[in-house]
Amino acid sequence: MLYRAVDDNSISTLGYCKLDGPLTVVERSEKPVLIPDNEYESHGVEDPRVVKIDDTFFITYTAYDGKNAMGALAVSENLHDFTKKGIITPGIPYIKYKGFLKKLDLNPKYFKWYKILREIGLLTEDRFVRDKDLAFFPRKINGRYAYLHRIYPGIQIVYDDKPKTHGPRFWAKYFKDFSKYIVLDPKCDYENAYIGGGCPPIETDAGWLLIYHAVSHKPEGKVYHATAALLDLEDPTVEISRLQEPLFSPTRDWELNGTVDNVVFPTGTAIFGDDLYIYYGAADKTIAVASVNLNDLLEVLKSQP
Repeated sequence: MLYRAVDDNSISTLGYCKLDGPLTVVERSEKPVLIPDNEYESHGVEDPRVVKIDDTFFITYTAYDGKNAMGALAVSENLHDFTKKGIITPGIPYIKYKGFLKKLDLNPKYFKWYKILREIGLLTEDRFVRDKDLAFFPRKINGRYAYLHRIYPGIQIVYDDKPKTHGPRFWAKYFKDFSKYIVLDPKCDYENAYIGGGCPPIETDAGWLLIYHAVSHKPEGKVYHATAALLDLEDPTVEISRLQEPLFSPTRDWELNGTVDNVVFPTGTAIFGDDLYIYYGAADKTIAVASVNLNDLLEVLKSQP
């Protein structure tokens, strides 16, 4: 497991531990395995997701430079030695973002951060589109790498022959057809704030199983839930179904109270027998795990309207 750890200066690094089975930690590195050593991640590396494609581990994480939170990629052969590939999400400033999307019929929340930055006088060339929650699919789709990312408030997909940093021309073309790359937008009541990626997709006979997070507005503030959807195997922008209620929500004290209250934030899974174990951050303070019978979950998803 790779996990996020935060020091007294609020700088995040990535730690490493090894489990025997789903619950027992048998090894834990005394030093971080990934640290901020580039300007684009100078204020932290956060929220890792790990996928193995052929013989290579693809590690996606959020790189934070104090102003911008963007998706970055590192690769490894052994989860001890890493090669950073840089930012692989749009390096597009918000001041240009609306121009790319203004002719598209989108959820108005896609312009929320643009409006906020404009209202507070921070709509500048160095404020880039916030893009987080990256996760690769564990195999190529139609011969191309594919990964999910989150531009508020939904979940989108990128296809790439070779994942790397792309320039403005690539992203200008992407945003021109942005609607075609939206995988999920908020729809259910418990998603009324926004949604974002969670765990890397799991391939099943019923479709890609996606465990993701959903945020709702409640009287006590924002509440983060874990939930699930099924996506088409060959075209993940086709939603087969999603849960009408959360898979699980904050109920325990250590989920309700912490650095950030009312948070369950899934980022990794493991399958043992018929059970799917979902590893998640709880209230931004601890790491926890929940399990569900995989076949039962798929049957519920297949029965959704």
